[in-house]
Amino acid sequence: MESLAQDLSTMVRTPLTDDHVARIREIGREMEFGAGETFVALGAPMDRFLYLLEGEAEAVDPVTGGRYGDGSTLGPGQFAGEISFLTGAKSMLAMRAVRDCRFLVADRVPMLELMSRVPEMSDIIVTVLAARRRRLLESNEASLTLIGIDRDRQIAAIAAFAGRNRIPFRALDLDGGEAAEVAQSCSIRPTEPAVVFGKDRVIEAPTPRKIARLFGLDLELESDCVHDVLIVGGGPGGIAAAVYAGAEGLSALVVEDATIGGQAGTSSRIENYMGFPTGISGADLCWRGEVQAMKFGARFAVPRRATALARREDGIFCVTLDDGTETCARAIVIATGVQYRRLPLDRLEAFEGAGVYYAATEIEARFCRGTDVAIIGGGNSAGQAAMFLSRHARCVHLLVRGDSLADSMSSYLSGRLEADEAIRVRYNTEVASLEGNGKLSAIHLKGDGVEPGDDRIASRALFVMVGAAPNTAWLGDQVASDDKGFILTGDAVGRDSPFATSLDGVFAVGDVRAGSVKRVASSVGEGSVVISRVWDHVAGQAPPG
Repeated sequence: MESLAQDLSTMVRTPLTDDHVARIREIGREMEFGAGETFVALGAPMDRFLYLLEGEAEAVDPVTGGRYGDGSTLGPGQFAGEISFLTGAKSMLAMRAVRDCRFLVADRVPMLELMSRVPEMSDIIVTVLAARRRRLLESNEASLTLIGIDRDRQIAAIAAFAGRNRIPFRALDLDGGEAAEVAQSCSIRPTEPAVVFGKDRVIEAPTPRKIARLFGLDLELESDCVHDVLIVGGGPGGIAAAVYAGAEGLSALVVEDATIGGQAGTSSRIENYMGFPTGISGADLCWRGEVQAMKFGARFAVPRRATALARREDGIFCVTLDDGTETCARAIVIATGVQYRRLPLDRLEAFEGAGVYYAATEIEARFCRGTDVAIIGGGNSAGQAAMFLSRHARCVHLLVRGDSLADSMSSYLSGRLEADEAIRVRYNTEVASLEGNGKLSAIHLKGDGVEPGDDRIASRALFVMVGAAPNTAWLGDQVASDDKGFILTGDAVGRDSPFATSLDGVFAVGDVRAGSVKRVASSVGEGSVVISRVWDHVAGQAPPG
């Protein structure tokens, strides 16, 4: 299966050419650092591009303070940093000089402008920076340490947020010796779940938003800044819109209330998306798109939830976010997608995060080892989740309300499910009730397909992947929608564009749009195409002359 970036240990690296270095020199200056001097601090904004001319430098292990990773260092002709440089987010590793160093240094904004004009140089830099992020993700030597994922639902929520946003972290078992060592160095109780940054900085009352702020993902949005387009929703449609907006020279901001990738980002494997014959996870696919959009200058703010939309007298749109701030733009693209519906089950909400889940990724798979698990749903997402979880669980029970998968799931996938001995497809079956004390311990079943004595599954994990509720409540009555809340566009509201809503300057793409095909490829296509209409609208608002 494809990954989010190349493997740093095996990739063939292409150095920057003399011409590339000369172009950087036109916008940069030289700086010197003495041996042992830190020139990038852990958690500092990545606002400079550093190209090493002379000397030797190293990344610093955030926990031990020694040399990070396999012992390799940077030498002349190499550059520092990882993919956070594209957005000016915060450094995930410190960097220091091993020997006296001389760098060619360029500030981030002019460097990005130069990269946009010299695509060959941009390709080299972005490929290396992305590979370094992959290395961080796979190393288990990250600056963020999560202790007690299996015990604390808030820590588990942070792990899910970090994992889907490709923030590297290491997870420690609360009962393990390493967790005890961390607890001692941080002066916290050894039995206490915790979030630690670096060697000993404990994050008090941790939340996903605090983690986003720690790494610079929760952008400070300027109240007086008006973007060309504000894209609400960071799923495939929103990311594609950001890529094309940036490529067309529009200033674009994406706000996403949970994780970049949306519902598609929770898919463990997508096999029917063109260009990935061996498949790719939804999170990796969307992360690649995010990097592509950032390369063109689009910005992402997460987690930021839109709560209201208003239009000023001058035609500018302002969206109120969940922290009370406002951000404004000349055009809006709504790409908020859908979310799985909450089922009418007693105690469902009490078990959410403690046995009931709405995504099947490596984080949730931790809770499925050695137990039976159940999945509610008959679509492709449920099928891929079953295939993925069967590698971790004792048995996967796929609960299907109807008597067939033919109308809801791709045939290649349903055939695999039927052939997998670790998966039991149970037709005409629904969940009757949930059992457990604080955490889920069993699931009770009902329906014509349930045999007497076979109506209870002892399980620690239930995955709900059924029902699509559009994320449109924040719009109020600003745009027309159908009786289910999906946004009406095109002919349905008298518009000549299939993506134009009833409000001029506001467009909708992807699953949230009434009548759309609910597939990743379709959302990507819509997000790409809509930008031509956004461009027309923005150009029409430009002052004359």
